[in-house]
Amino acid sequence: MRIPRVRSFSFLLAIAFLVPCASFAGNTSPEVPVVDGGIGPCRADFTVKDEAGKPIYDVKIKVTLRYGIFNKRKMDLEIGTNSDGKARIIGLPDSPKKPLEFQIKSGTISKSVEDDPSANCTAVYEVTLSVH
Repeated sequence: MRIPRVRSFSFLLAIAFLVPCASFAGNTSPEVPVVDGGIGPCRADFTVKDEAGKPIYDVKIKVTLRYGIFNKRKMDLEIGTNSDGKARIIGLPDSPKKPLEFQIKSGTISKSVEDDPSANCTAVYEVTLSVH
């Protein structure tokens, strides 16, 4: 039995509109921004909030990676948080000579977080930025 062209076209058109809508229906969280250092398998996940526990948007997280012979090469990475206060840095080295120091800054408020990927390759940080 053959389906008339008008019906099959209408069916395909309906599927084309319903599939994208269905895929967005359950996803209310914004995508977590990611920056890749490309040096190793480790990562650091950040969630930045204010004193009241509310996420802070566009907090800058910076880290300098040193690598190569005698750590002569360096790479500066920077990323901003999303509206949920989240950001991820991947591609971190698994055995740096020194622990990594992440500078977290929003306006004039800043904080420093130290991480040793050789001890914790998948670090997760909840950072509170306060005015005091």
